Order: sequence, then structure tokens, then C-alpha cells
Amino acid sequence: MENSSDAIEYTVHECSSYGAHFYPENILVDDPSNFKSRWTTEPFEPVHWILLRLNKLSILKTITFGKYRIANPCNMKDFKVYVGMTPENMTEVLHSSLKNDTIRESFSIRHHNSTGHCFPTRFIKIEPLSVHNQSYTSSIWHVSLTGIINEALVEKVKIDYEQFQETRVMQHILKHLRQRRLLTPYNSILTQSGVRLEHPLITELYESVVLTGNWDKAESLIHDITKAGLFDQYLKSSHPRAVWQEINDTDANGDIPSVRGGHAMCIDTQGAYIYLFGGWDGQKSLDDFWRYDIKEQRWTVLSTNTSLEPNAPGPRSCHQIVYDSKTDSIYALGRLDDLDKSTSRAQSGNSETTGPSDLTQRTEAADETPTMSSRPMPSSEFHRYHCKSNKWEHLDIDVNGPRTIFEHQMVMDSKAQILYVFGGRAAEKNFHFSGLHSYDVRMKKWNLLQAPDSAIPSRFGHSMIFEPNTRQLFIFAGEREAKYLSDMYIYDIATNTATEVFSDFTSSGGPQPCFTQRAVIDPALQEIYIFGGLIHDRVTLSESSNWLYRYSSRPGKWKKIHALEEHRKHHVAASSLPPASVSPSSRFAHQVVYDPHSKTLYLHGGTMIMDFDSTKPREGSDGQIEEPPIKRLSDFWKMTLRRLSSRELIRQSVYLIRQQRFKEMCETQAPVQSLFYLQNQVSEVVNHEDPSEAQLFRSLLTYLLTNSSPITDLPSAAEAPTSNQSDQAVRVDYLPSMISTVNTNPPVRIDPPDLLQRRATNDSSGRSSKSSSQSQLKSDQTSQDPYERKLHPTEEYLSQEFFAQRTKTFEAILIFVADDAKQPARSLLDLVDVDADF
Repeated sequence: MENSSDAIEYTVHECSSYGAHFYPENILVDDPSNFKSRWTTEPFEPVHWILLRLNKLSILKTITFGKYRIANPCNMKDFKVYVGMTPENMTEVLHSSLKNDTIRESFSIRHHNSTGHCFPTRFIKIEPLSVHNQSYTSSIWHVSLTGIINEALVEKVKIDYEQFQETRVMQHILKHLRQRRLLTPYNSILTQSGVRLEHPLITELYESVVLTGNWDKAESLIHDITKAGLFDQYLKSSHPRAVWQEINDTDANGDIPSVRGGHAMCIDTQGAYIYLFGGWDGQKSLDDFWRYDIKEQRWTVLSTNTSLEPNAPGPRSCHQIVYDSKTDSIYALGRLDDLDKSTSRAQSGNSETTGPSDLTQRTEAADETPTMSSRPMPSSEFHRYHCKSNKWEHLDIDVNGPRTIFEHQMVMDSKAQILYVFGGRAAEKNFHFSGLHSYDVRMKKWNLLQAPDSAIPSRFGHSMIFEPNTRQLFIFAGEREAKYLSDMYIYDIATNTATEVFSDFTSSGGPQPCFTQRAVIDPALQEIYIFGGLIHDRVTLSESSNWLYRYSSRPGKWKKIHALEEHRKHHVAASSLPPASVSPSSRFAHQVVYDPHSKTLYLHGGTMIMDFDSTKPREGSDGQIEEPPIKRLSDFWKMTLRRLSSRELIRQSVYLIRQQRFKEMCETQAPVQSLFYLQNQVSEVVNHEDPSEAQLFRSLLTYLLTNSSPITDLPSAAEAPTSNQSDQAVRVDYLPSMISTVNTNPPVRIDPPDLLQRRATNDSSGRSSKSSSQSQLKSDQTSQDPYERKLHPTEEYLSQEFFAQRTKTFEAILIFVADDAKQPARSLLDLVDVDADF
């Protein structure tokens, strides 16, 4: 179903307004030469929109906007797209922007909800938010739609989605009734409807925590829930921390690859080898070829000078190499070497072979793209290395392939035996940009998939990732026209179409616009990891230049990757930290590779910008601002991401349960028993190295102090009831330290619904909190639910305050549970609009 797309026909249903002769129906015709073939909004309208009605119920997958033959100031810029079965009930499925150019742009439309259910639509609303020139009204020239129109298939999706809606509504009702303690109607609806609210283990947990207060069983259920995998979704989505380790291994002679940047690396994950080739050491291009054995932890020099070997590449930097697992070979493409000095490295704008001061120099002709027939065909810089025989092979590039380029990106689809190359600039003439090419290994044939500056703007110093499961290319960042980019495109190989995911990922919580950053992918986790790169003024590096991008849902989510020690600095007392944190310095023009089996990333070399003594810019003797010096590196690192463990989630869940158990003990048991439980059972599940958690633990003493006689009246430790007198004696001497640091505010983890405030009011008026609790108990018993009375007929009725606290404890644990195994996250009340018509 997902690969089938057809054109969707529609009519214009209505619109907010339109200008003279610029009727909304004009968008039905794609006529880029006709100046009047567009819909234009009227000025002074607060909101603009156009509503389309599909000729038949469909599943919308893409929307494409046609444009006028030249850039126009009226062109719509930012916009939103909504879909729905009726005009009154629509859902936002896209928020993006159009470029002010002549190239039609296509956008993928979200057609699955957060639970993975596909939904159909009948109406589409396009809402222009801004125009490229704010002095003009907004115009849309042409709109075309594609998606699924097969009636039988769409009807099946419609029935499935309606069933999902019905189930979801019932789940919200059940959650609402249970939260309100209306357990009899809750159980009646649950039985008659057959709707599953949650996983059976979660229902058992609710009964143990909220209804019966069977705390020991609740703790046991946490372990069962973990074994059932109900915490797995939360664990995978948790924010990982980087654990770095420097690798100091050498070859048999004690040597390592020398300092360099702009080199190339690739990894053979099956054989556990990392290959490194070439680079720039600040004086010359290199042609040494190394292999690192991950298992043996040893470097090997495969060649000190490949230029002396038959058919091998010569010295170079800013090239690319990729490993092909199917043929056990390496492909090398591109170069910027010492022979290119005649065309001036400064003109090329290469960040590695020039200093930072050269980065601002560009040629105005860089954007001019000659035709294939007019371009010269220099000596091919395309090579293949056979790993088993240690032999190089020189390969030809036909007229459909790229020129001798640099700062491009190349990836390998070993299964399909196809190479993909995008971007970069030619190392001859005026450094023209390169487009998107593919190379069929079996046919030894190149293809031009996307010409320069077609669907994806040309660039260099960018990143490109191959997603093997969806067979898509992620292309993002880099530089163009002396500007660093923060956009991202996804190129679908099967359909030869590109979709802009982010026009500016910085505004969506991602990294700053960057250049020569490096990226790798973990397809199993659906995560992309980005490291380093130049930002902004071309000579600064990001303070937190390592990022994680999760693409499981569109448009995806960005997270910073902090080193584990950096995280601990903000959460742990300084005295408990090791003397120094270990992680690589910020850099650019480095190289990284990733082993998805061991979940290990390897980083080597690059260029580091040295800091001045002062953070302020320094002025040289000639009056010009001096750029900071740079340093090329030879260090080698490996990194793993430490994620939240199931053991840690068990601890946090048990801590929540024991907090609530202690609060109730303060009202129902002797103070010394409550204190003993706090100092032993609660304390053992507290992370005392976390200041916020330790503070919360100390604040729990508030409950004991407001429900007991003065602390000096407590019996001695020897009188405390214990199962092991020597090991578990109540530590009365620990009390003063707890009291001196106690937080008088209620704990923030589980908010008691003004319980403490009510207690304080009662105490100030001379009434004991226990007598108040007894009065509340009698009041609550009059409205006791029959189902609860049946559960424990001989026990005292649970107060409403404790019921609310237990419910909050239960729902706090639910945060860790997978979405499809628990009640809906939203409240039924949130679904009722303020202006709802009753």
C-alpha cells in the first residue's frame, strides 16, 4: 500500500478570499508561463486559506506546488496543510515553507497517527502564513496531489480508523471513570464493550498500588513488567550519554597515522576493520593507507605511498571512500591534491586544506553549471581497492558521472550494488557544483539522478546517509554561496523524488548551520549521529557539537549528545567526580565510522581551532582581525552511548511506590516504624549522588514531622522493631542531618493534592491530623463505591486524599510504559473544546 501512489483529483470547495482575476480555481491548471494562472489572497484579511475537496475519499501522501517561470515576490513562503473528513474537524499534517524560485516542490504528508494507524481524508486546507515579500499578498500557482485512491483499500483503511477512533474514545472514558473512583461503571463498561484499556500486568499494578495498597506485590509486578518488555519503548527513546575512550594502539613499529584532516575512512563491520586513506597535514596532501584491526587493537600500514603502486590513487584530501561488504572492496572517489594548487586552494573554499582565513574566498562563477557535453573530462579519480589481494584498480567515469570533485559525499548500497554520490565541487575550472549520481557496480555504469540545483540545492561539506530499510538518502547541512546550511532533504531512491524535511533544523531544536560535520546512522534504532563541524562565522566550533536525530516519525526529533562526565557535572557534587573528564575536543574535517553491531563509533583526526588567550577578537599589525590558529590532530577515539537501563527504571518505579507507602505509614503507624522504613527501605532505592533526588528524599521527613509527636519523644533505636537488630537498627543519630536540610515544600515527584496544606491548617487550629483523617474517613465512607467495598469489606475505607496520591503514583510509573500497553496519555477533559456546543 505504501509504495502505491496515484494522482488525486479535486475541486476547490471554498477560500478565504481572492483578488481580481486570480481565482482559486486557477490552481487546478499548471501553467507556469501564465502570470494570471494563480490564486492570490485579498489584502487586510487576518487569515488566508483555501479548502480543497477530493473527488473521492483518498489517503493523501504528497502535495506538490507548481511555480511561475521566474521568481515572484507574491510567492507563498511559510504554510500549513490540514486534512479531515469534514471542514469542521481537520488535523494539521504539514508545516513547511517554499523557496522563491521556479522549481516545483513536493512534500510528504503525514497519513499515519502517532499509534501507526493510517487515516483517509476528504478535505484539504492550505493555509498561507507568509509571503516572500511582505509588501504583497500571497499567491499559489498550482497544486497537485498524490496518494492512494483504490476504493476497496481506502474503504478498508476508513473502517479500521473508525474502529480505532471508537476504541480510543472508550479508553478515554474508562480512564476518566477510574480516575474519578467510579469503579462500578468502569468495570461494567470494560466487561460489556470488550475494549482493552491496558496490558493485564498494568491492570494488576493498578489494583496493587491504588485499590489494595499491596506494596510488596506492586514491587514484584515492576519486575514482571520489565521482563514483558513494557519498558522497552521508553528505554529506546531515552536520552543517551556519550562514553568516550581514547585509543592509543599502534602498529608493530609503534607508529600511528600522522596528524591530518580532510582524510577518508570506512569500516568493514563483518571483518572488524577500519580503513583510513589520505588527508592534508597542513603542508601537503597524503597518500598513506592504513587499516585498524578492532579485534586485535592494532594498526597496519597497507601502503606508505599509494602513488607508487599500479593503478592506485595519489595524494589527496577531501575525497571519499566506502566499503562494499558484498565484494569485500573499497571505492575511492574525488580529490583535492597538491596538483590543484594551480587553481588555488583558496578559491576552492576547502575548509581543510586552507586556513580559516581563506574560508570567505569564493568565486562568483561557482553556481554556473555547464552542460555535460561542454565540460572537459579530466583523468578519472575513481578507484577500487580489493581487500583480499591488496590491489588497486583504476575505474573510468563516463559522461553521466561526476567530475573530479571534492568535499562531496558517497554511500554504498551493498545489497543493490549501487554507489550514490551527491554534491561537492569540481576540482577544475571554477569549482562548479555537482549533482546526485549513482554508479551501478555490476553494469559499471554511471547515471545522473538529479542535476545540480534541481530538487536538492547543490552544496559541499555536507552530510549524506543511506537508510537501508527504506532505501532513502538523508542529505543535510554543508555550505553554499558562503553560507552554512541547516536544511535536510530525504531522497527516495525508488521514486527518484526529494522531500524537504527541514528548511531550518536549528529552529526545530537541532544543531546550528554547520560545515564538514560528520554523520553516521543506526538503522535498527532509527537514529543518526552528527559530530563536530564549523558553525556561524566559519572559525568557531559548537560548544555541544554532537547531536542525535531520531527519524522514526516525521519530521523527527533532535537531541544533544552530552558526554557522561559532562552530564554528571550538572547533577553530581564536584567532589565525587574524577579529576578530569575524557572526551575529544571540538573539531572539523575529521572522520567517523560506526559499527551498528557493537553500537560503537570511531573518530579520528581533524582540525581543531586553537583559542586565543582572550575571547575577544585580536587585531593584527595590519589592522585586520586575526583568525585563531588551527591545529591538525592524530587522536583516535571510540564512543558508545550509555542509555537508561531497565534496572534504573525498576529502581525509580520502586522508589515511587515506597514514597507513597511511607506517606501512608506516617498516618497509620507509629513514628518510629515510619522512620525506620524511611531510613532503610526507602533510602536503599534512592540515588544519593543525584542532588535533586537526595533533596526529595530528605523532604519526605516532612510527612513524619506533621503526623507525630516531637522527635525527642521517639524511643531509642534499641526499641525499634527490626528483623535484624544489628544490621537494621534505626539510626536516630541520622535525624539531625535530615532535619537540618529538610525541604519544607511538598515533594515534587508525586504531588499530594493539598494534603500537607490541610494538615498544616488543622494543626494550627489545635486539631490533630489523625482526628481530621478519621473525620474524612467517615465522610468518604458514605460515598464508597460498591466495587471497592467488595474488594476489602472489613478494612477501613481509603481516604480520597490517599486515593488521589496512589493514582498519581501509578500514573507516574506509567510514564515508563509503552504507549500501546497503557491508558491514553491525554485526559478526557482535554478533548472538550472551550467553545464546544453542548
